[in-house]
Amino acid sequence: MEKLYEKVSFDISRLVTNRYSTSFSIGTRCLSATIRPAIYGLYGFVRLADEIVDSFHGYDRQSLLEELEKEFHLALDRGISTNPIINSFQKIVRNYKIDNDLVDSFLSSMKMDLHVEKFDDLRLKEYIYGSAEVVELMCLKIFVQGNDTEYQRLKPFAVRLGAAFQKVNFLRDIQTDIIGLHRVYFPVLNDDTINENNKEKILAEIYEDFSIAEQGIRELPSCACLGVYTAYLYYLSLAKAIEETPAEMLMKRRIRVSNRKKALLLGRACLTYKFI
Repeated sequence: MEKLYEKVSFDISRLVTNRYSTSFSIGTRCLSATIRPAIYGLYGFVRLADEIVDSFHGYDRQSLLEELEKEFHLALDRGISTNPIINSFQKIVRNYKIDNDLVDSFLSSMKMDLHVEKFDDLRLKEYIYGSAEVVELMCLKIFVQGNDTEYQRLKPFAVRLGAAFQKVNFLRDIQTDIIGLHRVYFPVLNDDTINENNKEKILAEIYEDFSIAEQGIRELPSCACLGVYTAYLYYLSLAKAIEETPAEMLMKRRIRVSNRKKALLLGRACLTYKFI
């Protein structure tokens, strides 16, 4: 029965991934079947924490997040949790020897979303590390499957990919973040307003992150290369769509990549993957 519960736990994490992020789920489906459940388990937990801080309005989000953190650590000690999402996550943390510091840094950034409305350069760096870079590092732990030499070698590329993904998300969601959640992540946004000048500065950072990250993607294990490259192409396409959109329009609508475009990017990734 324990094996059945474990399977159900990962099935629920997969459902969360597919429902909340079509783009991420496409990339995940391009990963090897041997590591796919672990990535679902990771994303399910990350998504749950993010939902608490972004969507559970009208509830005591601080207490809910603290309870999630406490239950995770209890599950890690016990080796099981009655919360299926936490159960699948603690399983991969144990199996892939993911450092507790990475999980704690992630939860610390989630707590910042509850209290910080304007981020200075130092806080933004800390936030991006905890909310995005450590997620890529946890993924990398899964990709290299215990090979610490490979983990250390690929680590600098993983953090730049995580930073690029997060900054693109910030630009895509800038309307919701500033108007709906009263959060201003980029210190460069004078008077909480995005214009062509500060948009250009942010995109320059993003493209630099992508350029460095791409070098590492090509050196990932075969079980992960296609999936990560697909996600990379999707987010790069989203960044270019944002670049082509007038700054004032970013405050009026959320920029998306069409399903047709995603299909074309997947085809491009598959074609390119043959030569990586």
